[in-house]
Amino acid sequence: MTMMEKAHMEKGTALLVVDVQVGMFEGPEGLVHGGEILLEKIGDLLRRARESRVPVIYIQHCEGPGEILEKGTDWWQIHPSIAPLAGELVIEKRTPDSFHETTLREELDSRGITRLILAGIQTEYCIDTTCRRTFSLSYDVVLVKDAHGTWDTDHISASQIIAHHNEVLGNWFSEAVEADAVDLAVSAGTNG
Repeated sequence: MTMMEKAHMEKGTALLVVDVQVGMFEGPEGLVHGGEILLEKIGDLLRRARESRVPVIYIQHCEGPGEILEKGTDWWQIHPSIAPLAGELVIEKRTPDSFHETTLREELDSRGITRLILAGIQTEYCIDTTCRRTFSLSYDVVLVKDAHGTWDTDHISASQIIAHHNEVLGNWFSEAVEADAVDLAVSAGTNG
């Protein structure tokens, strides 16, 4: 093990990519807001994490028969432009909370991970819930402000939803930073 690999293990940082699945880009809701840019930002985070030997963990949402993210369907697959490499952990979930009834906490603890860098979809559901839960479980959280996404609603635009969550989650539950400013080599985050 090199000195750099040992340093990253001691720091306990991982990149958590939540629900970046084909259905979020090709499903009935249409392309997630800023979809191509979102994939580029997450792709760059993945590249940097892998180069720095920071573990990458994918969360994959599973729905029942006839649903957009029905397990085993084409839309359920992780988007091919950011697909996991051999050996990278993929954890399936059924609720917006990436910890609820999953092995995520056990996997993090067994790897000595105390700091999560959070990116993915859907801002007001799975990203919000996972960010708050990560904080409540006493992990340090870095929310990547420009690497999570959602769709417009009848009442508010996707851009407004994202901005609102960046402010709320960044003021209490996480350190909210732009993708280019994410330091994959530093374990200091905030927990309130």
